[in-house]
Amino acid sequence: MLGLKFETETSWVEVAQNGLQQLLTDHAFAEQKAASNAVSIIINYSEETPLVKDMSDIAIEEMEHFRMVHDLMVSRGMVLGKATKNDYALNLQKFFPHTSNRTEALVHRLLVAALIEARSCERFKVFSENMDDEELSTFYKDLMVSEANHYTLFLGYARQYMDREIVDKKWHDLLAFEAEMMKSRGTIAKVHG
Repeated sequence: MLGLKFETETSWVEVAQNGLQQLLTDHAFAEQKAASNAVSIIINYSEETPLVKDMSDIAIEEMEHFRMVHDLMVSRGMVLGKATKNDYALNLQKFFPHTSNRTEALVHRLLVAALIEARSCERFKVFSENMDDEELSTFYKDLMVSEANHYTLFLGYARQYMDREIVDKKWHDLLAFEAEMMKSRGTIAKVHG
């Protein structure tokens, strides 16, 4: 369903569980960054009314997810750590060349956001299905559904703003790039680490 070209090894679950506070901190800030991205799209494409409405909903939902992750941390006696750079997202953002075409820039941004959501969904699925901690398993299973919905929304919008064939070629190229990048990951307790 997600179209990802590389599957996360279940060994990542052990890495994530062993660094749970780091993983949850990274996850919390990833939710904040997703909310910020949605707000930025609203600011930069304010004339796109349906997009603005959906990005408003996503921004609110992502901040609710941030609060949920933070509440989970607090309930486990953890303190939110400092945000770190998300090299995964930064590398994806560098994949497409800079363009002065606003529509093309929006499509690129939507494709990157779709892929980040798809990978998050896949990671949450792997995490929820391969751990003994029932609370965390349920928590991540529930979030997985939301990430899948965001993925389809972003990809659907990208396909509305440009010829479907061109968008799908860009999408498949981005997926191939991300798959190569993911081959060297899975050793750090981060959502995309």
